[in-house]
Amino acid sequence: MKRRLTFSLLAALFVSTAGMSSAKAALRVATLHPVIADLARQVGGDLVEVVEVVPAGGDIHHFEPSPRDVAAMTGAGLILASGKGLESYLDKLRDSVGSGVKVMEVGRNVPSIRLDPSAEVFACCPEHAHSSIDPHWWHSADAMGRAARELADEFAEADPANKDAYKANARAAEDRFDDLKKWARKEVSRIPRSARKLVTAHAAFGYFCKEYGFKAVPVLGIGRTDDASPQYVAQTIGFIRDNNIRAVFPEDQANPKVLAEIVRSTGVKIGEPLVADGTSVEAHTFEAMLRHNVQAIVAALAE
Repeated sequence: MKRRLTFSLLAALFVSTAGMSSAKAALRVATLHPVIADLARQVGGDLVEVVEVVPAGGDIHHFEPSPRDVAAMTGAGLILASGKGLESYLDKLRDSVGSGVKVMEVGRNVPSIRLDPSAEVFACCPEHAHSSIDPHWWHSADAMGRAARELADEFAEADPANKDAYKANARAAEDRFDDLKKWARKEVSRIPRSARKLVTAHAAFGYFCKEYGFKAVPVLGIGRTDDASPQYVAQTIGFIRDNNIRAVFPEDQANPKVLAEIVRSTGVKIGEPLVADGTSVEAHTFEAMLRHNVQAIVAALAE
């Protein structure tokens, strides 16, 4: 009886240990953007452990990996960057982590929007805008869906045994993004087409504007430290007056003085700050960011 009980306990312990082993994530990835971290969790589910090197509240434009960050990434098999030139340090990072760690630019194959003053989109001053790629592709639901598929392929290559799970998760994520896009378009329909002009501090909303039929009017360039010339500020003020712009929008992590100057000169109202970089503590997933921005824009521009 005692022997039988001991055997039963050993069997139970074995089952418990096996369960713990199977629950361990198949992949460990490091992310350099909060929105990418959320996407990795959606596509990877319980099979992927996500290490957020740049967490919510971080500054993606000025981040430089510390030795501690590099050490954390070295322990991962895959590093996920946003891409499109946003992380200017990637070449150095590849050298630091070594050839055993792959760096994937998740947005690489998403069609790029180039800032061009002569294009239909009203871009910022020529010295900042000409031929520059807007790296903020994750403002687009379509781009996020494509990124989910690319991420599923990458995870499946690293972990072929769970290929079907990654593919299914990516399809589910894409369906959610499509639903969010439909919701956003319905909300935006409350804004007259003539009023769909989005005046922001920086050139961060080109993909959003293209997807929802806005004309982008960024006052500055892509980076937060860019300055606008007096001539361009005057041009923007004239554009706001001539087009009866109803509101200008600051950003959640930046409130440049130039917007205050524009407000003083035009009397235009200031809308609720938009989430530009996807790093807001309150809105660092695609869904939270999109919902916040759409609601803020509609509140300020709808009739």
